Amino acid sequence: MQRISMAFGTFDILHPGHISYLREASRHGKLIVVVSRDRSVMRIKHRKPVFGQSSRLATVAALRFVHRAVLGGTARKPTDMYRIILKFRPDTLVFGYDQKADLPRIREFLEKNGIRPKIIRAKPFNKNYYKSSKLARRIVQNL
Repeated sequence: MQRISMAFGTFDILHPGHISYLREASRHGKLIVVVSRDRSVMRIKHRKPVFGQSSRLATVAALRFVHRAVLGGTARKPTDMYRIILKFRPDTLVFGYDQKADLPRIREFLEKNGIRPKIIRAKPFNKNYYKSSKLARRIVQNL
């Protein structure tokens, strides 16, 4: 039986840091990538994404090492965002080095639901250069 890994993100302006993160996640099994919905981006990052959820989903899905890309939950309540994990029951969850994931809460929710995936933090890839917020600032400065 093939192992499944799962990664999460907005992937608004896909860059080499994202590619490194997703490639690392794909080394742990068939990779399912959960792309944040526009509404979730607004709630978490307090800004609209540059590209809509359909475009971001299609871009991530086009990567050859991504087995499947799906939209995240609607996150009406805190545990809604974890329900996608229940649907696919991955063996490994891979979070970006800078993602603000409440790992103790996630572990508690998953254990209550009988899932105990390995949880990994991806290594940063040139974090002083390939970080979305820093890239966006440089893009604006160069306009």
